[in-house]
Amino acid sequence: MKQGIHPESYRFVVFKDMSNGTTFLSKSSAVTKETILFEDGKEYPVIKLEISNTSHPFYTGKNMLVDTAGRIDKFNKRYAKKK
Repeated sequence: MKQGIHPESYRFVVFKDMSNGTTFLSKSSAVTKETILFEDGKEYPVIKLEISNTSHPFYTGKNMLVDTAGRIDKFNKRYAKKK
């Protein structure tokens, strides 16, 4: 590995899946200003996720509604042929 290119400031962060409210604790160097009280009674920075392994159809085996309409419209608008 190259020296000096990896972040040094890893800290515990709570990741929250906004589609189903599931939270989990992990280390991250991502920056956030929001905090949340975790189930262990301590307050941690929180990073909000649109989808995680607890709500993704591949991992759950269920078909869940995922907001793809907004993404498809955004893609079509960005790459539409100019006349």
